[in-house]
Amino acid sequence: MAQLFFHYGVMNSGKTIEILKVAHNYEAQGRKVALMTSSVDDRSGRGVIASRIGLSRQAVAIDEDFDLFQYIEQHDRKSDFACVLVDEAQFLNKAQVIQCARIVDELHIPVMTFGLKNDFQNHLFLGSQYLLLYADKSEEIKTICHYCGHKAIMNLRIQNGKPIYEGKQVQIGGNESYYPVCRYHYFHPQNH
Repeated sequence: MAQLFFHYGVMNSGKTIEILKVAHNYEAQGRKVALMTSSVDDRSGRGVIASRIGLSRQAVAIDEDFDLFQYIEQHDRKSDFACVLVDEAQFLNKAQVIQCARIVDELHIPVMTFGLKNDFQNHLFLGSQYLLLYADKSEEIKTICHYCGHKAIMNLRIQNGKPIYEGKQVQIGGNESYYPVCRYHYFHPQNH
């Protein structure tokens, strides 16, 4: 039975390598996947899923008006997708999360989404909020705190080596802009 999955974690927890691994495993068995990512994160190019360890793949770029259900419904007739994989799922809007649920419920194709749960101010991203509500299964991808090695549960935004706690929710960046941290070091990054 198809299900909607939300795999979430902090920055640098391996979400992207996990989605690339899942795609590879399906394709190694001769099954087709629909690989998608938000157009918001274009560091490696529009429609590119790229991991920090150097692996990357082309994917369908999802912008704010993109209808995931319509795309899969139209393309599945000739592609026979075994799974839909969505990276950077925190950037989905409510309608797109519901479209993911419809792909599962009406087209009977599993949808696996991967993304951040919370931003650097510890607010849920919109896509994450609705994925936590609509997903059949949610699973945390874990990593350790940049400072102490305890479990990281928050994203600390850094600018010029200093923590930033205010600003726009979305600022695309990698290791130069964000650290995965535990709760203690989120509030006390100087104590390491």
